Amino acid sequence: MEKRIGFTDNQEAVAVLGRNDENLRIISEQFAGKITARGDEIIIRGEDRETEKISDLLAELLFLYREGNRITSHDVRYSLQMIQEGRKDKLHQMFADTVLITAKGRSIKPKTLGQRVYLEAIRNNYITIGIGPAGTGKTYLAVAMAVFSLKNKEVERIILTRPAVEAGEKLGFLPGDLQEKVDPYLRPLYDALDDILGMDTFQKFMSKNIIEVAPLAYMRGRTLDDSFIILDEAQNTTPEQMKMFLTRMGFGSKMVVTGDITQVDLPHGTCSGLRQARQVLAGTRGIEITVLNETDVVRHEIVGRIIKAYERFERGGDCQTSQ
Repeated sequence: MEKRIGFTDNQEAVAVLGRNDENLRIISEQFAGKITARGDEIIIRGEDRETEKISDLLAELLFLYREGNRITSHDVRYSLQMIQEGRKDKLHQMFADTVLITAKGRSIKPKTLGQRVYLEAIRNNYITIGIGPAGTGKTYLAVAMAVFSLKNKEVERIILTRPAVEAGEKLGFLPGDLQEKVDPYLRPLYDALDDILGMDTFQKFMSKNIIEVAPLAYMRGRTLDDSFIILDEAQNTTPEQMKMFLTRMGFGSKMVVTGDITQVDLPHGTCSGLRQARQVLAGTRGIEITVLNETDVVRHEIVGRIIKAYERFERGGDCQTSQ
């Protein structure tokens, strides 16, 4: 069987097939059929079922690119796995789920099924707890959903908070005003907002207090109405801080709590508020706990391998110190 897939131009072909045909090589390694790239066309020859799978895979990657996304090796490998498992429909639904368009015209969408479950949890619950390792998009997608809610007038402001563990939540000795004191701890959230909104809009919202920085230590006693509130790095909260934060919830608000329970920086012997909340709040109506894992890592594939290696070590390893 032979199938041909055409690209609009050479730029589109390079985007899908990868620089120096890197993505094409990833695909070719998994199939016995012959895949040939000729200018702005792909020719697939092989057994009928296999040819259909390759065609479906390339069609989904082309759809993803035309939606304004850069195709990464992760996209190729994950899509390939989904197609091989016969889950083409779920793959397309995932790629068609656009949260919003960034200031640079890029569409934000889930890149794994776990991320899609996480987004649905945020949409359908008052409070969502996202637990997962680095690179799973839990913070970035939470910020994207916050911006979506703000733009659609579902909330009136976005509140960002993160425990400043290194300073023991006592920020007074750091130079500058309050915002300058907490900036280093909130940089990942700022970077996400800058990427999504653009610097000018981000700065305007900050100056008008539409986007507010609220250090966790300073939130006690407040009631947060009509707000989208994000607590990042929540594994570094104590149980008391976590309870205090969650009970700030007001009318018309949503909360997203994110963290990685394998990277707790609290003093030895201190219980993580995120770990406790996962147990205490399981099954509570209006609260969804979503757990992401290494299969949801959308950074370089080596990040997923690093996470797996550390998990294996922590199950049976021991830290040796040199004498």
